[in-house]
Amino acid sequence: MTGQWKNRKIQSRAGAAELFLEMIRPLKKYYSDGKGWLHVGNTGVHYGEKAARMEGFSRILWGLGPLWSRESPNLDPDLKSEIEEWKKHYLTGLIHGTNPQYSEYWGDLVDYDQKMVEMAAIAVAVSLSPQVLWDPLDACQKEQFCVWMDQINHHRVHANNWRFFRILVNMMFRRIGRPWSQEKEDEDWAVIADCYEGDGWYHDGNNGQLDYYIAFAMHFYGLVYAKFMEKEEPDYCCILKERGKQFAKDYIYWFDTEGREIPYGRSLTYRFAHGAFFSALAFACDDNIEYGLLRHLAINNLEKWLCRPIFDNDGVLSIGYGYPNLFMSERYNGHGSPYWALKTFFMLVLEDNHPFWTAQDQRPLFKAVQLLEHPHMLITHNMDHVQSFVTGQHCQNHGCTAEKYEKFVYSNQFGFSISRGHQLRDGAFDNTLAVSIADDNCYRMKYGTKSFFITEQAVFSAYSLMPGVEAESAVIPLGSWHIRIHRILTDKEIDLADGGFSIEAEVSSQAQAGDLLEKYSEDQIKHEEGKIFVCLPWGVTGAVSVNGDGNAVVIDTFPNTNLLYSLAVLPMICRRLKPGQHDIIDCFLGDRTEDAVKYIDMIPQAELKENNIYVRTDTSEIRIEWPDLKREE
Repeated sequence: MTGQWKNRKIQSRAGAAELFLEMIRPLKKYYSDGKGWLHVGNTGVHYGEKAARMEGFSRILWGLGPLWSRESPNLDPDLKSEIEEWKKHYLTGLIHGTNPQYSEYWGDLVDYDQKMVEMAAIAVAVSLSPQVLWDPLDACQKEQFCVWMDQINHHRVHANNWRFFRILVNMMFRRIGRPWSQEKEDEDWAVIADCYEGDGWYHDGNNGQLDYYIAFAMHFYGLVYAKFMEKEEPDYCCILKERGKQFAKDYIYWFDTEGREIPYGRSLTYRFAHGAFFSALAFACDDNIEYGLLRHLAINNLEKWLCRPIFDNDGVLSIGYGYPNLFMSERYNGHGSPYWALKTFFMLVLEDNHPFWTAQDQRPLFKAVQLLEHPHMLITHNMDHVQSFVTGQHCQNHGCTAEKYEKFVYSNQFGFSISRGHQLRDGAFDNTLAVSIADDNCYRMKYGTKSFFITEQAVFSAYSLMPGVEAESAVIPLGSWHIRIHRILTDKEIDLADGGFSIEAEVSSQAQAGDLLEKYSEDQIKHEEGKIFVCLPWGVTGAVSVNGDGNAVVIDTFPNTNLLYSLAVLPMICRRLKPGQHDIIDCFLGDRTEDAVKYIDMIPQAELKENNIYVRTDTSEIRIEWPDLKREE
């Protein structure tokens, strides 16, 4: 299915609805006989197969609920007829899934049950489209449905974005005139309040963890609630809307002008859900909103995803990111999980003549450098290359979390890699330091940050690479280049690798029959002492040992390590360090412009004198003071 929608342009609600129907059409044959389960694969997930199939059923509702919420006069009759079929399909599944006597009963809940997550989609769909999923039920069916949904009020729920699932269920009960729990709603809003950091930013349960969940969970659900409950709770709903507007000013910096986002953090398999926030903001707010900007980012993000090989040959959305890839998945990514992406189709709740669809297109305007205080990110925009220089983030127990949160820089053009092992090839240590005891050939990157300091010039971090190996690093963005300065204190002899940007070794996913390109060749590598560059038709990456003590190499990383490209190559600076203190200066290049090779001759220089960093480029000289990171602790 690669390229099926490659040149698709969405210019109206009808166009978005047509695309959505095309996306879910291949799923029809994978529903159970009673329509209550959706089974599209056989991958494992920690909450078990029954919940996984219920999850598949539920997540399609993120698009269907908004679609059903209003008439679609501009659709072809055949598509209108298909919409009616989906209504019958899902009404049947809902009846069977909530009936304890039926074979496809979704089951009783337990504490922290995955089905709580999926209740949110059902609750919102019923709230949006009661004429489809509530009004047609008879008295017995309504009672069974409410009993099943009310289970969430009688079990423990994680103290993070999960609290919104219970909030939305109780919101639904209020809207359909059924008993609801004020006690649980108060308790849940108190948890959400504790997650609020200010300036529109939340953290998601764990202090300091700020990723895409802030956009497509915390704010998305809050904005949906704010719209539905604005009459009942006008003051608090106004607060939720204002927080969303405030957050948007920062969040847009995670995208380029064409809607491509920075891959960063967990749950990246949800892909174009990253644009769902813009749909929810347009739904909730009707004043002081730049609808043309919201549409531009939401739709362009979706369109860019359609160019990638993310659907299998049967038309099913795969687990992965830039391509199908289980190595980067989390333990909660089941076969139906990627359809969380359909949240971005929340835009279908907006009528055909809504300003979201009719406002003049508006491209975002970015500062070249923007410091985002709460997620500890220094974001740079250089043409359409967006880089996030990040520090102080940490996440636990979700799989490859060091790679997903703690590298020096994350790029929308070069992605990042996750490790499949501990040697340099299978570890794929791009944009990070990796350390091994000398000759052991067993590398690891940092996990956790002791202290950090960030300015509009540089990002500083103090951390441990392994017991007995302490490091402080300064990372200085310079457009297509950036400089890294490391102060290493080690009590043992170690091997140290400083990785640059991975770049695809071939572009097989984009090839048409008869025009496959060979994998990169050796003559595309430019190598001098302490310098190495990979110069390919689609971009240039490079690594330079500025103070001349490093060995420049190219690593053919294992397949399926980089999130954007299935086969990648990685420039790297390697060195052996004796016990003692060492100051290291490396710099790294990543550029995809037509004249990217010109930067090979524009290597920035840096010098460290006591606590001052002196940086020289072809156009400027700057001095940066190294902060006392022990004081920052």
